[in-house]
Amino acid sequence: QVQLVESGGGLVQPGGSLRLSCAASGIIVSNYAMGWYRQAPGEQREMVATFTFGGGVNYADSAKGRFTISRDNAKNMVNLQMNSLEPEDTAVYYCATYFSGRMYWGQGTQVTVSS
Repeated sequence: QVQLVESGGGLVQPGGSLRLSCAASGIIVSNYAMGWYRQAPGEQREMVATFTFGGGVNYADSAKGRFTISRDNAKNMVNLQMNSLEPEDTAVYYCATYFSGRMYWGQGTQVTVSS
C-alpha cells in the first residue's frame, strides 16, 4: 500500500523559505514519478514540481528559479525547497505519485505566506 506523508508547512513572511518533505512507503521514490502539487482556496490543483519517469524534472513557471525538488533515496523521501516565497504561494501542498495505474496523494500540508 502506497502512503505519502507531507511535513514542513507553516506560516512564513514574504521573501522567506520553507522546506517541505514527503515520506513515502510502499514505493521506492527513485523508481517512480514523484511530485509536488498545490491547491489554493477556490482554485484547481496545479503541478509545482515533478520528477518524471525518465528522471527529468519539471517546474511550473511560477516555481522556476525559486523552488527546488530533490530526492533523498536513503530516506525514501522527496523534498521541495521553496525560497523567495510570495503570498501567491499560499496553498495546501500535496505530494503525489503515479503507481500501478493511479495517482496517490498525501494528506497535504498548509503553506501560508503572509506578513
